[in-house]
Amino acid sequence: MSELAGRHVLLGVTGSIAAYKSPDIVRRLKDQGAEVRVVLTASAEKLVSPTVFQAVSGEPVRGDIWDEQAEAAMGHIELARWADQVLIAPATANLIAQLAAGSAENLLSTICLATEAPIALAPAMNQAMWRDPATQNNCEVLRNRNVRLIGPDEGSQACGDVGPGRMSEPVDIVNRLLRGGATGPFEGQTILVSAGPTREAIDPVRFVSNRSSGKMGFAMARAAADAGASVILVAGPVNLPTPPGVERIDVETTQQMFDAAMEQIDKADIYIGAAAISDYRPRKAATQKIKKSADTFTLEMVKSPDLLASISALDDGPFTVGFAAETEKLEEHAQSKLERKQLDMIIANLVGENICFDADDNEAVVLWSGGREALPRLSKSELARRLVDVIAGRYRHAKSASAA
Repeated sequence: MSELAGRHVLLGVTGSIAAYKSPDIVRRLKDQGAEVRVVLTASAEKLVSPTVFQAVSGEPVRGDIWDEQAEAAMGHIELARWADQVLIAPATANLIAQLAAGSAENLLSTICLATEAPIALAPAMNQAMWRDPATQNNCEVLRNRNVRLIGPDEGSQACGDVGPGRMSEPVDIVNRLLRGGATGPFEGQTILVSAGPTREAIDPVRFVSNRSSGKMGFAMARAAADAGASVILVAGPVNLPTPPGVERIDVETTQQMFDAAMEQIDKADIYIGAAAISDYRPRKAATQKIKKSADTFTLEMVKSPDLLASISALDDGPFTVGFAAETEKLEEHAQSKLERKQLDMIIANLVGENICFDADDNEAVVLWSGGREALPRLSKSELARRLVDVIAGRYRHAKSASAA
């Protein structure tokens, strides 16, 4: 069950052009089981009609603090008490300044003063406005009051500028709320995880694959999200639920996994390659089922694209973490892979009876240039949390070294 199921989310929408994305936030919140009510500022109503929000939320939309019918019952206090979570998306520089000053200029800022619910803001503004010291000071004031900021992202803006100030995408905003406001070593970072096996067709009913269950990769995605990251999970064919707060992309073949990961890689600060990707695939899949006739059958295989090596070779690419499942000479083979593919780290584990593939627990050795750490046999969820801590430490070290 989603962490937002049954919770009351008050969505405030202010006068940024990014308000056109806000109905999608309502839809995604409702998909997670939340009850949503919307408050629009006067500027927001000039950009998006209240009728749109009423249609997607199924609730009346509020905007005017002088709504006599609502205020007869102290409507702003009722809304402030109703909310389990206040989310303002988009949050303009003006709204941020109002909240920092403790102003009650409109219904939305009044509710924020009156509520005891946690408040999260998704800023949206021109890059110069975002960088201005006044805005940054106001944001720091709000952070010190435990107001949570989600974003903003960087990129092209409606005004033609390029830089920080774009509102985060609706899926990212809702994913961050799903983590319940938790913070961690990866707060503000995006992590791309690949998990599970791939399948390469022989004919319409047969395929080449491997024994990967995807459990370790999904545990890594969950642990990274719990550590504060925005997580994108590219998953092969597995029968596992999506970890809370994680964006999932399902694929089947190695080429599909390669394409999906490369399409997302520009967003990633860290890539964790936990998938058991097929090294070889049939040169050509038969269009019809191959009938059993001869005593032997020869299948010609060709190399599949190497996703891990391709990502590690990118100019200005992410911090890249590989996995190595070995049946012998664990550290020797893992060290070779670390160096050959120029990875930042590699997580190595032995394949054996009741360990690694299909099992619910695992153990690992983590290697990087000049260092190692061995982790004992643990449940995959606990091992993933320990591994994420190790990755966070090495990532911080790499960032400080590059900044020096």
